[in-house]
Parts: sequence; structure tokens; C-alpha cells
Amino acid sequence: MKRQPPCPAKKIPALKWSGSSDIGRVRKNNEDSFLGLQFDAREIFRLGKFGEAGMEQHDFTFAVCDGMGGAKAGEYASQIAVDKITTLLPRAFQQSATGMNAGFADVLAELFAQVHRALAYLGSCYEECHGMQTTMSLCWFTPGWMYFGHIGDSRIYHLPKKKNTVKQLTEDDTHVGWLFRQGKINEYELRTHPRRNVLQRALGGENQFVEPQVGAVACERGDLFLLCSDGLVDGLFDGQLVELLRAKDHSAQKLVAASLVNSGRDNTTALVVQVM
Repeated sequence: MKRQPPCPAKKIPALKWSGSSDIGRVRKNNEDSFLGLQFDAREIFRLGKFGEAGMEQHDFTFAVCDGMGGAKAGEYASQIAVDKITTLLPRAFQQSATGMNAGFADVLAELFAQVHRALAYLGSCYEECHGMQTTMSLCWFTPGWMYFGHIGDSRIYHLPKKKNTVKQLTEDDTHVGWLFRQGKINEYELRTHPRRNVLQRALGGENQFVEPQVGAVACERGDLFLLCSDGLVDGLFDGQLVELLRAKDHSAQKLVAASLVNSGRDNTTALVVQVM
């Protein structure tokens, strides 16, 4: 893959991560899935819920998916999405090593399209999978850069080292999210609107076209990234996210626990990644 040059640094940085997911207080099953991968052109490793590793030889990918559908179809949808990630991104790394360059936007667009096709196919073949859908928010870390892809209302946040305001990198694919971006409603109205969870775009289901949001962010040591399902932010405002992420123990478990105290009406998932 054709990449941006690394940011100036004395040595290649490392990543430290933590992930957590909770069923919440209301739902009967957990339709959220999260994933961490370390990979190069030859091999791939699924990461544990906690860890730290250097980026000298490997790229890293983290993703959060929130499935939807009858019975357990939502669980299947989110799990299929994370499983697809494990096959395509290492292939892109290998193509780069052999001189077959592709932009990160093309690679991520193809990944999202493959997940969409797989879900749509299963939904058409099996009655129990009919209408299954999932959101997907993904971060791909290379030295000095984070590439991201997104569709749905899961989110990716960036908290730069030297700032105390968190930036939502992704846009919620909802009409209510559009109202907020246009300044027509405030953060409180966004979080309490009765149609805040009605998606306009997702992977699978009856959606015909997949147009994920993609982007790239230069990152440096001390930067924090948060991937989460909508259940997490249902219980935490942006100011609370900053406070928790700036705490000495800013683990995903702490964020999930704090959100559950305030809400817990949905499955709640968080992935915290720090550039070291």
C-alpha cells in the first residue's frame, strides 16, 4: 500500500491498547464485537484485550462493530465483519511489499464492500439472517499515521497529546447526527433525541450501496484514540470522555463501567489505543 511518510521521531512508536464490552442492563445478548490485529505480509495475530507492542515490523488494526437483526442475527453480523478484516488487510500489506501499491482509501473501501456483500448474501440465503446489519468503525495504525474507515453510528475519537478536547473523527450515519453537524441541535439534544439510533447507512440489510467514510490522521506519542459503540456514548458526554481518558488509568474497562452507571440501555463497547 502506498503510505504517507512517517512523522519525524527518534524511533518508531509503539501502541498500548485495552478493550472491553458489556451486555448492558437491558439487552438479552451482546451484538457488539471488537477486534485487535497485528499483521505483516506473511502472518497475522489476534490481540488480547490488553497489550503493548512496537510498530517496527507490523501494522495494527482495531475495530468495533455493532450488529442489528432479529434473534441472534446481530451477533452474527458483527462477528462476520471482524472476521473479514483478518483476511483483507494482510493481503494489502503483502501487495505493498511486492510493489502493487494501492491507496488506503481503496483498500478500506474494498474491505467494507466485502463485508457488505457477505452479509447481504447470508441475509438472502437464510431466513434467520434476513435483514442482518452491522456498523463498523476501524483504525489502521502504521508508523506516524492512523487510517480509518467508518459506517453507521459507532464512533472513533481522537484526543491529541497536547489538547483537552476530544475530536469525533467519524460522522454518525443518522439524520439526528446530521442535525447536530449542522448546528440545529446541541449535544444534549443529540443524545436524547427519540430517533438518534435510526441508521441511514450500515453494512448488510437492504442497503444497496456502501460508501464508508475514510480518512487519515497524523499521530504522535501521547495521542489517544477511542473506538466505541453507541452504547458507550449514551452514558458519557464528551467532557466526561476527556476526563476519563486523561486519568492515570484510562482503560476501556473504566470507560465502560462509567457509562453503565449512567445508562446501560444498550450493549457497551470501548477500545482505547495510545501511541507510546
